[in-house]
Amino acid sequence: MTWLITGGAGYIGAHVARAMADAGEHVVALDDLSAGVPERLPANIPLVEGSTLDGALVARVLAEHAVTGVVHLAARKQVAESVAQPLRYYRENVGGLGTLLEAVADAGIERFVFSSSAAVYGNPDVALITEDTPCAPVNPYGETKLAGEWLVRAAGRAHGIATVCLRYFNVAGAGAPALADTGVSNIVPMVFDRLTRGEAPRIFGADYPTPDGTCVRDYIHVADLAEAHLAAARGLAEKSLTGDLTVNIGRGEGVSVRELIAVIGEVTGDRRAPVVEHRRPGDAPRAVASARLAAETLDWRARHGVPEMVESAWRGWRARLAQ
Repeated sequence: MTWLITGGAGYIGAHVARAMADAGEHVVALDDLSAGVPERLPANIPLVEGSTLDGALVARVLAEHAVTGVVHLAARKQVAESVAQPLRYYRENVGGLGTLLEAVADAGIERFVFSSSAAVYGNPDVALITEDTPCAPVNPYGETKLAGEWLVRAAGRAHGIATVCLRYFNVAGAGAPALADTGVSNIVPMVFDRLTRGEAPRIFGADYPTPDGTCVRDYIHVADLAEAHLAAARGLAEKSLTGDLTVNIGRGEGVSVRELIAVIGEVTGDRRAPVVEHRRPGDAPRAVASARLAAETLDWRARHGVPEMVESAWRGWRARLAQ
């Protein structure tokens, strides 16, 4: 088989591309390089620069590389940006997916893995979020991911495409320093950025109904997430997964923001006290996955803990500062 990985030069995409290639899968990456970094990919993974909105380009890539399966990660993913630019998010996240699926259907490709998000759930008041927890996204980003799932399943039913939708929880860490997250929108690099500039970490709200008053989240190492994609792709290739599957990808363990900042302090040696600011709109008090279905259907379990995530991310952050 040959797998097309859209967004393959991105933070998550490059980890997925490398994991699949290292496991012996043939891989080609498509990325518009708006956030992707070509140097993240080794020389044996072809990189095509372009957007999933370009149907002619997508069709050409599928044909020229004899693609037999797709892992779709390309999307815009910042919540605040989605609130400010909802039209852009719907155009790129939903419109780009629709264009890609048209090309996939026309090419007769029968396997499709979709990068979804825990943002589809919104703010459910449950101890563990299962795949049956009602979806009620609270921002345009989450809406586009839920609409994307609907589109993937509908196209799968109509065109005989076996599909897997992976709902990620909070991604952190780096499989290698060169693959580290280069943005500062996620909490771990956000705290690194504050500490590097000599500023205290920020906590947005410390009066939530949680043990220490700060939000509780489920963090997943990006290397574990990449292995989940590999498991989904192989399940589709081996036909042990034949219908549509939607599954959470998380550790099933909650870590509060205050606890996470304490781990970052231990790893970096900078233990300055965080400052508490006002709550951010839309933040749920608790969002922790049930990881049972992933274990049962993909034979996948997270292997890395939070200290490993922070340590690997910190190595990548320092490597980038040294450049």
